[in-house]
Amino acid sequence: MRVGTFVLAAQFPGQGQGEALHRAVRSAEVAEEAGLDSVWLAEHHFVPYGVCPSAVTLAALLLGRTRRIRVGTAVSVLPTAHPVALGEQAALLHLTSGGRFTLGVGRGGPWVDLEVFGQGLAAYEHGFPESLDLLLRWLREPRVEARGERFDFREVAVVPRPDELLREGPEDRDGPEVVVACTSPKSVRMAAERGLPMLLGMHCGDEDKAEMVALWRRLALAAGHEPETVARAGHVSAGVAQIADSAADGTETLTKAMPGWLKQGLDAHVTVDGRHRAMRDPVAYTEMLCELHPVGPPRLAADRLAATAERTGITRFALLVEGSGDLAATEENVRRLGSEVLPLLS
Repeated sequence: MRVGTFVLAAQFPGQGQGEALHRAVRSAEVAEEAGLDSVWLAEHHFVPYGVCPSAVTLAALLLGRTRRIRVGTAVSVLPTAHPVALGEQAALLHLTSGGRFTLGVGRGGPWVDLEVFGQGLAAYEHGFPESLDLLLRWLREPRVEARGERFDFREVAVVPRPDELLREGPEDRDGPEVVVACTSPKSVRMAAERGLPMLLGMHCGDEDKAEMVALWRRLALAAGHEPETVARAGHVSAGVAQIADSAADGTETLTKAMPGWLKQGLDAHVTVDGRHRAMRDPVAYTEMLCELHPVGPPRLAADRLAATAERTGITRFALLVEGSGDLAATEENVRRLGSEVLPLLS
């Protein structure tokens, strides 16, 4: 079982953006101290839902401040980034961190970000496969050219080469691990055909995640990937963790803080084309997350993680730990996750 934290750098009502970023950095540092496996970093633009606009930049900071823990993006949004630039950054972090970086990518949403960064709605609706394939080529080949609808350039050298990490494991010579955020059968197919593990969202229950993993396995095998490779795919389950003396205490902590953050964060999203987007009810969503995920005493938390692993086959977790919105409470939550929950999973 590999348990890590999911860091949104959420700006709660009444907080400054610097405060949110400081809490994000501290929670990652404490995660390493607590013995957790990984830290996963989200990125958002122009909204207080999360005030980190560049997951790879924050990953670079945290890789420099830590020595053991893995750091991944959850996710870098491909439609608003050039895949070659992102590939160069991923290779740099992979090599300089000794192989501790994981690149998570996703399609994002139809937000005004597409307008601001000059990519347009087509990049979101149709361009993700082309961007993903160009990114993967950059991470796997010594020289790359592009002749696609969005990207068209002459052959150039890949510098630095991500497969030149000076370690013995064959997985290290393949460059940084790449995972894909999946929310639909279409995205599951895209990941499976390329043999890439999935990152599944915290809004999904075990039954939905199990169905997506089963679909991924069928599609990956049909695409010709080796059964051994398919069996050991390192899918990641996102969730929420709030360790408390009782389930009621954990739920109370989150239901007091998260709805205010969710409301102001989700309401701030603006679509690029004016389409209506129905947002979740913040209170009902928080209550659902408390029912699905490890919220409560250590034994309950461990049992829920173990149950998810058994039902879905997923043994990697990215858990949102900042749901209280408070720095001291977040640090305590991470420490309890490491000292009181992890031993029950070994």
